[in-house]
Amino acid sequence: MDWIQFAIFIVSILGMFSWLRADIALNRTEAAADRRDVLGLLRELKDEMKDFHGRLCAIEEARKK
Repeated sequence: MDWIQFAIFIVSILGMFSWLRADIALNRTEAAADRRDVLGLLRELKDEMKDFHGRLCAIEEARKK
C-alpha cells in the first residue's frame, strides 16, 4: 500500500467518524425532545387520574347520603 492510499484511507475514516458523530448528536437532541413529550404526557395522565379519583369519591359520598 502506498502512502497516498494510506492517507486517503485515514482521511476517509476520519470523515466517516465526524459524520457519524454529528448524526449521533442530532439523534440525541431528538431523543431529548421525545423524552420531554413523554414526561409531559405522563404528568397529564397523573393529573387526570387524580381528578378521576376525586370525582369517584364525590360520587360515592353522594350515594351514601
